[in-house]
Formats: sequence, structure tokens, C-alpha cells
Amino acid sequence: MPSLIDLRRRIRSVKSTQQITKAMKMIASSRLRRAQERVLGARPFAHQALELLVSLASRANAEAHPLLAERTVGPGSKTLLVVVTADKGLCGAFNTNVIKEATRYLAGATHQVAVGLVGRKGRDFFRRRGVEIRFEKVNLFQRLDYADARAVAAMAIDDYAGGVVDRVDIVYNEFKSILQQRLVVEQLLPIKRLPPPDPTVLPVDYLYEPSPKEIFDVVLPTYVEIRVMQALVESAAAEHAARMTAMDAATRNAGDMIDGLTLYMNKVRQAAITREIIEVVSGAEAL
Repeated sequence: MPSLIDLRRRIRSVKSTQQITKAMKMIASSRLRRAQERVLGARPFAHQALELLVSLASRANAEAHPLLAERTVGPGSKTLLVVVTADKGLCGAFNTNVIKEATRYLAGATHQVAVGLVGRKGRDFFRRRGVEIRFEKVNLFQRLDYADARAVAAMAIDDYAGGVVDRVDIVYNEFKSILQQRLVVEQLLPIKRLPPPDPTVLPVDYLYEPSPKEIFDVVLPTYVEIRVMQALVESAAAEHAARMTAMDAATRNAGDMIDGLTLYMNKVRQAAITREIIEVVSGAEAL
């Protein structure tokens, strides 16, 4: 049976942990509010911009720009998988789910796959797995900016346009609600085309000014940057939500542990008092 000093020391330790988890929950809650506002504000623009850009790309020839060229993915080809994780832990299964999905992707591929890593947790995991790493970007989520998305997109574009890879996919957590995040695996490059239009409907085309090539040189990289930025913003909000949920559960579990230890300590103290009383009574009777 542990002594009262050991129990008191353990209770103090759990209370200290509870204070830390409670503070982390409050910080994650405040950051989540800002990240959620950013996600909700960015989604309408991103969806409209992506719809316009995909529509524009669908009406262009595949030879009009390197990002529109579709290549066969199979034995002998190569794919780049961009893995978006967090820089920190203590956020439940947030990082584990992304890493598991990326590992499943690598295991099921019939061709060579390289990875581009965004976030310290994914970088630390894949560094020890002998996987080909094309690029690493860490510490982006403290002050996430469009320039960060542009840098990630530029590295993916360079690999695809240069023929190093034949396809670029991205895996990340999409923010659905405080209690739910959806794991997403999307094709980033080549740019997807819309299905063929209905022949009964009059097709809509664009007038290009200046030339289509000059427009595509600006618009198509912007499309990739917007896709990457949306993934980073969604991942940031999902991370804060997962951390807030995990720290709330940890705080409640610490409270339950404190209650159980306090009850057990009181029982030990009562048993010690009862034993001392019995010893005193027995000694008095002996005298």
C-alpha cells in the first residue's frame, strides 16, 4: 500500500498536468476561432476560382501548357505525394491518420513514389523510413501565409513540368467541424479536366487577351497555389480542432484521476487512523 506522502505527491503531479492541458485547450480554442474564420472566408473564393480555372483548362489543348499534359501512371513512372501534417503533437490522431494514409498510399503503389513533406511530424516519420524526399517545409503553421503555399506549389510544379514526376497528389486533413476532420487525398497535377459538355448545350468559350500561353503561364500556377493554400488552411484549422478536443479529454481524465486518487488517499488515511486507535485501545487494555 503506498504511503500518504506518495499519494499526495502523485495528486500534485496530476494537478500540474491538468493545468497544462487546460491551458493548451484554451490556446487551441482561441487559435481555432481565427483558423475557422479563415477557412470559412477562403472556401467561397477558392471554390469559385478553382471552378473557373478548371473550366478554362478544360477548353485548352493538352499541349497548351506543361501543367495540362496528362501522362500515363504505371510501372516505370513516378508520383509525388505531398503529405501535410502538423509541426507539433498532442492533437489526438490528427498526424497518425495522415501518416497512415500516406503509408498505405506508398505500400499500394505499383510505381515509384517520392514524398514532399509539409510539417515536422511527417518529416520526422518519413526521414527514418528510407523514402525518397523531394522537399521539406516545416514551421509553416505558426504564421501561415500565401507565400508558403506558393513555395510548396512551386516545388511541385517544377518537378511535374520538368518531367521528374508524372503526377502529384496531396493528402491532408480537411476541417469539417470541431469534432470531425475528413482525410482527403486529391490529385494536384495534372490539372483535372471537366467532363465533355453536353452536345445539346451550346458550348461556352473564352476570348483570350493576351495570348492563351501568356494567360496559362500565370493562371495555371495560380490554380495549383490556391489548391495548396486551401489544403494548408484546412489542415491548420483541423489541427487546432483536434488539439482542443484532445486536451479537453485529457483535462477531464486528469480530473477523474485526481478524484480517484483523493478517494484512495482518504481511505488509506482512515485505515491508518483506525489502526492507531486500535493500538492505543489495545495498549490501554493491556495496562
